[in-house]
Amino acid sequence: MTALAADFAGASVIPSPNHGERVDGRKPDMIILHYTGMPSADQALSWLCNPESQVSSHYFIHEDGRIAQLVPEDRRAWHAGKSSWAGETDINSCSIGIEIANPGHPGGLPPFPDEQMKAVAELCRDCGERWKIVPERVVGHSDVAPIRKVDPGENFLWENLYLDGIGHWIEPTQITGGRFFQHGESGQPIEALQSMLSLYGYGIEITGNFCERTKGVVEAFQRHFRPKLVDGIADFSTIDTLHRLLKALPQYN
Repeated sequence: MTALAADFAGASVIPSPNHGERVDGRKPDMIILHYTGMPSADQALSWLCNPESQVSSHYFIHEDGRIAQLVPEDRRAWHAGKSSWAGETDINSCSIGIEIANPGHPGGLPPFPDEQMKAVAELCRDCGERWKIVPERVVGHSDVAPIRKVDPGENFLWENLYLDGIGHWIEPTQITGGRFFQHGESGQPIEALQSMLSLYGYGIEITGNFCERTKGVVEAFQRHFRPKLVDGIADFSTIDTLHRLLKALPQYN
């Protein structure tokens, strides 16, 4: 294999051996954002480049905004694991994975520095333009793997990215009282909620039962789009935000 050359001009090159062929020659049409969830950036970077770990990402972004490329974009990095989005179940074959150095939930959810977020936006914009990735397919690890993963976390600044032209976002509906749906309930309103989540891309069966999976998917949605309160309860704020996001998608206009 030839030496890795950076696809993104601003990246240094730190090769990871952990990658393979994209299945059926798929080209990336998604960007998946992760936090490292480890105490230090150096520890996380070492792990992503260790053949024993069996994990990797295409890019790694340090707290100070430095970007390293670990895997060529035309190769299949091992970052998403068991996951799905909009019917796709081999997310690694259709995505670019970006690991963002941050201790995450294990480290108390520290903020993402401005320099780091600027680098995330710059890298996502460059990848998105080169691969023609639409905004609604820039998502988090928790979106494609609800319950199993919670990164990049509710403190990640999705709104800031959107203001920089990256990803899909609307201002969340204000949290108020009123009717809500939660674990254990069933009926047509639950079926409608599951249908909307599925239409947006989340991997969820439409059963009419507010099961553990449904609760986990609602939490994943809240973590990304209504991060002020992540409780897995489908209140008016959650449902209305989801409805408005769906209405804003190009295919529904």
